[in-house]
Amino acid sequence: MAETSIQTSTLYDLWASDLEANYEETVAVRRYLHQHPEPSFEEKETAAYIVDKLKSFGITDIRQNVGNGYGIVAKIKGGHPGPTIAFRADFDALRIKEENNISYKSKNDGVMHACGHDTHTATLLSVAEILAQSAADLHGNIVLLHQHAEEVLPGGAKSMVEDGSIDDVDFVFGQHVQSQLQAEKIGYAPGYAMAAADFFNIQIQGKGGHGAHPQDTVDSVIIATKIVDALQTLVSRAINPLHPAVVTVSTVQAGGEANNIIADSAMIRGTVRTYHEEARGIIEDELTTLAEGVAAMYHGTSEVTYVRGYDAVYNHPAETDRFVSVMKEKFGEDEVIQLEPSMGGEDFGYFTSVRPGTFFNVGGFNPEYDATFPHHHPRFNVDEKAMLVAGKVFLAIAEDYLIPKD
Repeated sequence: MAETSIQTSTLYDLWASDLEANYEETVAVRRYLHQHPEPSFEEKETAAYIVDKLKSFGITDIRQNVGNGYGIVAKIKGGHPGPTIAFRADFDALRIKEENNISYKSKNDGVMHACGHDTHTATLLSVAEILAQSAADLHGNIVLLHQHAEEVLPGGAKSMVEDGSIDDVDFVFGQHVQSQLQAEKIGYAPGYAMAAADFFNIQIQGKGGHGAHPQDTVDSVIIATKIVDALQTLVSRAINPLHPAVVTVSTVQAGGEANNIIADSAMIRGTVRTYHEEARGIIEDELTTLAEGVAAMYHGTSEVTYVRGYDAVYNHPAETDRFVSVMKEKFGEDEVIQLEPSMGGEDFGYFTSVRPGTFFNVGGFNPEYDATFPHHHPRFNVDEKAMLVAGKVFLAIAEDYLIPKD
C-alpha cells in the first residue's frame, strides 16, 4: 500500500488498484466460503473464519456473537476526526442441495450459498484489508457489519441493531449481488426499495362428515375458499391505492385422499408485502377480522397467526442521491441503473430504519459463466467480477465520506 503522504485525490485510484491486484485472493475467499456453507444461526465456523481474516489485516476492535447469533462488528478507526460509516455483508447459506458442476461446489450436502452471501463476505473482507492499511488517512471511521442469519426469521439484523452494532454509526450501506442484473452494472432504487415481508397462517375448524350428508357438517373447504376469495379485497378496498401492497395465499390444505369425506379442518398459508407501516398494520388487523367473520358466517371458527417479518428497506433520499452522483462519476452514467422497487424482503431494512443510508445491487448475470439462474435456485451462481465492482463501490463511498475534498 502507498505511504500516507500521497495526495488524497488519488486515494480511490490506489485503493481500486489494490483491489484489482488482490482479486484472485478475493475469489479464493469466496470459493472457500462457497465450499463450506453454513445455514442461518449455525454459521459458527464461517464467523471464526471471518474473524481470523479481520485479525490478519491488523484489525483489533472486533465484537463477536453480536445479536442473536454469530454476528460480528469490527471497527477501523481513522487517523482524523470525522463521521462513522458502516458497511454490511451477510454470510449465511440456504438449505438447498447444490446442482452446479463447479470445482468449488458445496461440501456440505444439502446446504449451499444460493443467494450470493459468500460473495458479499469476500468483497467486504477485501475492502476491509485495503481500508485498514489506509486507516491513518481516514477522516472518520469504518464499521464492518458481518451479519449472520439474513435468510431465516427472526433474522440477524434486528438483533444486531438492538445489541448496539450501529449506535455510533452516522450512515450505513449494504449491497446485494443480483443474478438477474447484467454483470458489473450498479443498481439502486430511491425511497422504498424492498418490502416488509410478513407471513400468516389461518387455521379453520369446521365439522367433518360424510359427503352424502352435507347438512350434518360444517365444511372447512367452503370456509377456506370464501376466505381466500375475500382476502383479495384487503388491498383493493382497505389500502390506499398509492401504497403498494400484496396479499398472496400460497397454500390451502384440507382433507385427505377420500372422495366422500367433508374435511373437518383446513389451513391457509400466505405472505403479506407492504412498504408503508400504515398499510402493514391495516392488513394485519383486517385479515384477522375477515377470517373470523367469514368462518362464523358458515358456522365454523378460525384462528389467525400473523408473523411480522423484516421491515421494508428504505433508501434515504439524501444518501441515495449522493451515492448515485458518486457512482456515475466513478463508473459512468451507463453503468448506474435505477431499478424498480421490489416486493422481496431483506432485513437490511432494520439498519436503515435507525440510521440514514442506502442499499444497492451489483449485477452478476453472465451467460458466459452459466450465471443465469435466479436466487435460491440449486444452480445459482454469479460472475465473480461482481465482487470487484461491489468492492470499488464501497471504496468510492469511503472516499466520498471520509477523505476531504481539495
